[in-house]
Amino acid sequence: MEKNTPTPDDSADFEAAAAAYANVRYVLRLYVTGTTPHSTRAIINIRKICEEHLRGRYDLELIDIAQSSTLAEGEQIIAAPTLIKKLPLPVRRFIGDMSKTERILLGLDLRQKCEK
Repeated sequence: MEKNTPTPDDSADFEAAAAAYANVRYVLRLYVTGTTPHSTRAIINIRKICEEHLRGRYDLELIDIAQSSTLAEGEQIIAAPTLIKKLPLPVRRFIGDMSKTERILLGLDLRQKCEK
């Protein structure tokens, strides 16, 4: 039986892929409803997550659906706060106050799912 051991070329490819992924720019939109406590917590939580894990490589757009209802309709927002990860693909949605940090990181592909 033959073992699949990485060759120097494989290691270099892996490191190059990891480095390229580390420079991926994230485009995020957070839909909120005014300055409610739930919306305020979501803004604080997602900003903290972005600064800790995506510093310098994210664009976060805050959209108040009371002010921009057409944008919310176009994105089919049915609850607020809602975070939409536009890039990198695939598009993902998160609903709530963004307090479940590990779930958000997993959904943003910043953590590997742990198999138990």
